Amino acid sequence: MAEFRGETNEDRSATKDFDHALMREVMRTELVRIKALIATSVLLSLFITGLYLFDPYAVTHLWHGTMRPSALFYILIPFVLFELWVHATISRHLKMDRDIPFYRRYIGALIETTMPTIALALHIQNMGPVEALGFVGPLAYFIFIILSTLRLDFWLSTFTGFVAAAELFGMAMFYHPAGPPDVPPDAYYHGARSAFVLICGVLAGAVGVQLRRGFAASIRAATARDRITNLFGQHVSPQVVERLMSEGATTGSDIRRVAVMFVDFRSFTAGARSRPPQDVVDRLDGAFAVLVEILDRHGGIVNKFLGDGFLALFGAPFEAEEAPHRAVAAARDMLVAMNDINEGASWPLRIGIGIHFGEVVAGNIGSPRRKEYTVIGDTVNFASRLEALNKEFNSQLLISSTVRDAIGEACSDAVPLGAVAIRGYDRPMMVWQLG
Repeated sequence: MAEFRGETNEDRSATKDFDHALMREVMRTELVRIKALIATSVLLSLFITGLYLFDPYAVTHLWHGTMRPSALFYILIPFVLFELWVHATISRHLKMDRDIPFYRRYIGALIETTMPTIALALHIQNMGPVEALGFVGPLAYFIFIILSTLRLDFWLSTFTGFVAAAELFGMAMFYHPAGPPDVPPDAYYHGARSAFVLICGVLAGAVGVQLRRGFAASIRAATARDRITNLFGQHVSPQVVERLMSEGATTGSDIRRVAVMFVDFRSFTAGARSRPPQDVVDRLDGAFAVLVEILDRHGGIVNKFLGDGFLALFGAPFEAEEAPHRAVAAARDMLVAMNDINEGASWPLRIGIGIHFGEVVAGNIGSPRRKEYTVIGDTVNFASRLEALNKEFNSQLLISSTVRDAIGEACSDAVPLGAVAIRGYDRPMMVWQLG
């Protein structure tokens, strides 16, 4: 029987991160909606003003001379001020990382959707109910319904549609300031119009839900990716994580020309015996932090840590131009950095570095359940042997002839150590020392 596992702290943390990210995204889309409403109001104000200035006859004919367009500004200006206040409130909550209470969203939706109703009442007052209800006033509701999709909330969009439908129906049925009409208003006629407005609100809510799901999927994927990168990146290089995330764990092996660097701390084990374990770890971590930062700066990666040393690569898992140049430059900087680290330290550390350049087999190697991105081949073995020779020559940086030839004049200070017998090789190999 499978063992039941409850929700872990890690799961709860991931859910909390997701909810927080989604909340912020919803608030950002809310700001976009408010900006769209403000821009629409400003453009409408400019249009009305321009029309009145350039063709006042058309305006007076439209309203039968009973209303000045400036009266509309009594609606638009308070509305814009209200939206600016809402924008500032949401921005403040976003900066404080706090959500807006849900009831305030509904109150805001009610106030906003009532604005077209006030404008419609003004039109009915001056044009009469028949002309006003057939004019643009009722169409203004659709601006709020369409933009309500940016709330990413089905019930808020539905509520917006309901308020618009109810207020439109109420204005058509019960508001007749111009006097009793000759024919009573048709409830079915106006009810059908209001029902259509309500349906539009429901559809806008459905669109908002789909947008919210899209945002949620993107945020969930980004959150999961960040968690994997942060967790996995503590064990392998970020470059390897990126490759595995983009190409998957089934990435095949390939042949690459890579500069392979082995770094090891000389006599570290002997020095660690007389010190507390935590001091040993802190000292090693501090040195590794500096050396890895140098590798990152030169385009190299740590493929794996090997106790008190590590294997670094230049040219895998991604191609790197002038990999030998990068490797040697990084090694020189490491030696300088170690001198700075050791200055005034009670426990000076000395490193040995070996660099070789050649072809390797690079890829994900291991069992079906667990794989590790690594490199194998003679190039790796020879780099390891070079690093070990530092003990024999009391040196800190040894390179192969392949590296020396690839770098050329940039390696003019290389000192030949001659053909050296190397364990595991049938014939002596030329080795060079760098200061």
